[in-house]
Amino acid sequence: MQAEIESFAAALGKAARAADNTVASYRRDLRDFRDFLLARRIALTPDGDEVAPAEVTAEHIRSYLSDAMKGLSRATVQRRLFAIKAYFRWRESMDGASNPARALRSPRAQRRLPAILPRHDLLRLIEAGEGETSTPATLRDRAIVETLYSSGLRVSELVGLNWRDIDDEVGMVLVRSGKGNKDRMVPIGEPALDALKAWKRAMPVAAELDGPAITNLRGGRLTTRAVENILAARIVRAGLSSAITPHGLRHCFATHMLDAGADLRSIQEMLGHASLATTQRYTHVSVNRLKEVYRRAHPRA
Repeated sequence: MQAEIESFAAALGKAARAADNTVASYRRDLRDFRDFLLARRIALTPDGDEVAPAEVTAEHIRSYLSDAMKGLSRATVQRRLFAIKAYFRWRESMDGASNPARALRSPRAQRRLPAILPRHDLLRLIEAGEGETSTPATLRDRAIVETLYSSGLRVSELVGLNWRDIDDEVGMVLVRSGKGNKDRMVPIGEPALDALKAWKRAMPVAAELDGPAITNLRGGRLTTRAVENILAARIVRAGLSSAITPHGLRHCFATHMLDAGADLRSIQEMLGHASLATTQRYTHVSVNRLKEVYRRAHPRA
């Protein structure tokens, strides 16, 4: 089964043009499924040291998912079932093998409303450290927060930006998305452009047109984890009690746009969502906020 998992991952990356993170995630989930089968001596080959995929049944998969539900979120279990289903569909398409996962249904996902910051807290986050001596690091960190909020980028898209992708004359950013390989053009506001220009002038290693826009102080492209750490430190500096992640700034972008009257289709396009249903969850945030305002303000609410 291990060899087949690697073949499936390679096929997924080429044929489906899946993002590297998706391929790695599916490979990791399938290896975990294989380890589960081996640990319980399920569906082994005659010599007893390797899983035989043809011997896997729907009951084996249900047993695995039931075990996973004891310690993992529904979303994680759902993702693992997606990986298993994709793997067995691939086997079926290759040689007509049986598909034990075909009839299995995913656990119903828990609907979680995205966490966002109100506008006044977001302004505090952006301006954290204002008045202190400007250094390349502080200018870069402000550019990070401004850009994430201004354009609703995923953190992976932010760190993947090159200077060539930013058109300050028309106020647009070319986002090279690793998710589904769907590039898109997204507006970017003047404050974010000003912050990027200030960082560009202060970069310890001179910027190159085809080089990364967001770097460490040695000129290397910043990692997503580094951006998360930078934002966490900035939250502390701003004195905010609510935590927010880089992805949370994407939620802020969408919710604040919706609150101000932007239509869902435009927000969907800017976020790069394949389905409008994904974007529609932000309407729940806005509706809940309106209901809370009504409850507090109306004498007979």
